[in-house]
Amino acid sequence: MFGFDADMIFRIPALLIALTVHEYGHARAAVAMGDPTPRYAGRLTLNPVAHLDPIGLIMLWLFRFGWAKPVPINPHNFSDGRRGVLLVSLAGPGSNVLMALVTALVIALMAKLQLLTGAWIKVLWLTYSYNIILAIFNLIPLPPLDGSKILSSLLPGRQAYTFERIEPYGPFILMGLVYIGVIGAVTYPLEMALSGIINHIVMLIF
Repeated sequence: MFGFDADMIFRIPALLIALTVHEYGHARAAVAMGDPTPRYAGRLTLNPVAHLDPIGLIMLWLFRFGWAKPVPINPHNFSDGRRGVLLVSLAGPGSNVLMALVTALVIALMAKLQLLTGAWIKVLWLTYSYNIILAIFNLIPLPPLDGSKILSSLLPGRQAYTFERIEPYGPFILMGLVYIGVIGAVTYPLEMALSGIINHIVMLIF
């Protein structure tokens, strides 16, 4: 699915959808809980240009490891800072899960209507796949991923402080684990499990 092949041209819209939905989820959750920072930063939008990091997009496109521009938030604007960070962090992966479900429903509807033809179907399948991947990958509890903020929000104060001290080294640890295949070995079964749950829901509806 990644690397140079005939489907590369279809990955761009799929990636733009998945990354934009993820970052918009963070922004929407923060604003809903009283933090206007994402709105002031121009991030409360579904315009992908506002969220893209060009290098991160290329890395994800080619190597299944990439990023968008983080949505800025100010936890002091939340009534409960730790709870606010927890919910904002969950909102990104949660938005990807919801988008994957919506995409799966559209695919199922198109199949029922016998309309699963044309190149755009590849975009739908890739959109589904990328949203599954981003949802699971971002739950890894290593900085700078959402999973690290979720874990930090759940840990007691002293343990959270100790954990947060690895933040400067998190990206390097993460890249090393991706390179040696540990991340893929952990995330792939979870991606299959999430895909199975979504497919079961779709089957119940259709």
